[in-house]
Order: sequence, then C-alpha cells, then structure tokens
Amino acid sequence: MTKHSNTFSRRDFAKLSAMGIAALPLLGVQNTFETANLAPEKELKVHLFSKHLQFLNYSDMSEAAVNMGFDGLDLTVRRKGHVLPEHVKDNLPKAVEAMKAYGLQPQLMSTNVWDVNDANNVTVLETASQLGFTHYRTDWLTYPENQSIQESQAHYAKQAKALEQLNEELGLIGGYQNHSGKHVGAAVWDLLPILEATKGEFLGCQYDIRHAVVEGAGSWELGLQRIKPFINTIVIKDFKWGITDGKWHLINVPLGQGMVDFKRYFSLLKKYKINVPVSLHLEYDLGGAEKGYSKLTVSKEEVFKNMTRDLQFLKEAWKQAE
Repeated sequence: MTKHSNTFSRRDFAKLSAMGIAALPLLGVQNTFETANLAPEKELKVHLFSKHLQFLNYSDMSEAAVNMGFDGLDLTVRRKGHVLPEHVKDNLPKAVEAMKAYGLQPQLMSTNVWDVNDANNVTVLETASQLGFTHYRTDWLTYPENQSIQESQAHYAKQAKALEQLNEELGLIGGYQNHSGKHVGAAVWDLLPILEATKGEFLGCQYDIRHAVVEGAGSWELGLQRIKPFINTIVIKDFKWGITDGKWHLINVPLGQGMVDFKRYFSLLKKYKINVPVSLHLEYDLGGAEKGYSKLTVSKEEVFKNMTRDLQFLKEAWKQAE
C-alpha cells in the first residue's frame, strides 16, 4: 500500500467542511470522527440514494435531486451502479461534474469496497478522494461455513484496520451498513469486535434503522446505544410485517407507514448528539426505481412525488422530535 502525502490536505478540509466544522479552529485529525458525531447542526443533510434514479443519466439525476429539495446524492459506485468500478476513472468525474452543475457537492457514495488488496477497490477510493467525496458505504460481509464466527470476526477486524489506514491516507470515512439477514452486522452487536480493532475515526458504521428494527424489534435501542460511537452516516427507510399466501414476510412502505418509530429514533439521535449525513432509501414499489432498474413501469413524475413525500416526512419528523 502506498503512503499518501499531505497530512492536512484539500481532502481533509473538504471532509471537515462537509461535516459542518470547517469554521472551527483546526482540529487534530484524530478528533475528526468524534466531532462529526457531535455536530450541532439543527437540520439533517439528506442525500437521495442514487440507486433509485438509475433510469436517469448523471445530469438528469442531479437536476431531479435538486428540484425535489435534496441536499445531495448518495452515488452508487459499485456493481450495477451509476458508476461501475471498472470505469471509475472515466465516469466518476463525469458524474461529479453533472452534480456540481446543479450545485450538488460530492460527499456520499455506496460501494463494494472492503479488501484493500483488491486494486479496483483502491482505485475507487483514490478517485473518489481526488474528486472531494468524504464518506462511503463499504461492501457487506458474510460468515463462511468453514470457520467459526469468532475466527471470521478476527479476520475481518484485520481487514478493517487496513481499510481504515487507507481511508486515513485518502481523507475518507467508510461506514459498514448493518443489514438484516445473515450478513455480518445484522445484529449490530457482532460488528463491534470488527470495528473496535480500528481507531474508530475513518471506519465505522452506516446505521440503518429499518434493518435494526427488523432484527432488534424491541431491543434496537440497546444496539443503537452500543454502536453509537461508530456511527458516521445513517440510512432512512421503513417497513412492516405482512402475510402473503399464508406466510409472514417483510413489506417495504413509505416513511411513517411502517414499524420504525421515527419519533423515538430521532429523539435518541438528538440525545446522543448524532447528526451525520443521511441517505434516504425507498424500497417500496416505485415501478422498478426501488430496484435500480433503468426502465420503469410508472412515470418518473410518480417516482418523484413519492421521493418528495418521504423527504418532507423525514424533515418534519426530525423537526418535531425532542
């Protein structure tokens, strides 16, 4: 791994600016992560997950996000994303140019990055750093059948430490998303042995309340309390349980129509002084936009209406939470 120069570079300043703390006296880089979590901003900065706009080109995607009132885009830079990893050097600058043309600054992206020994992963991060991105979601991890969970956690902890080192060199902050099911981190608690191997500054958790409630039901608050020092971005979406053909399953719904108690959740975030970049996901039926399809079965106006409604709900719920 090549060591990158400039201990406090343009990338560092861009990162601090994105966190809303660039106006403060220069802080030690080791305090950056903690300060981001304690940022006293009154409103959330909401980015639209660009997966849901993959039926649009970079320019139309950016224009739509601005017109709906989003603060930015959480750009998919991954397999089947808006920017494919193998074309990142050519296409990520194009996407950023289109975003900036509409006043959107590059900040968030969702990736398949984890192993720093993968040259494509390094290229994605280096390119993103050069273009001013500050935060990204990592790839998901699974537990192999041929070794114990503890052995897997020890292995992933070493990889996490190496990834954080690269992030620090590039001025980036990575976040591992807790995802329900059999992924590592589904229960939130099993992320801790991995993340605690790092300094908790340039690699942490992208906390997803929807998946936390799926797995935690009534205990998600304990998981949030435990993982909160590592939270550097959050994902917002909603769901409920329903019966189809006699079987229970998850049903994704618009914000406020499901089981996520946003009033309680936002109250806890305010109590813990957590105000980090937000990625809004819409996984209910949007004619294919929810799945990242390039062709839809509904009008784009219908998609935009739903996105705008969820954004308005999110902002109002945050404002009302105490």
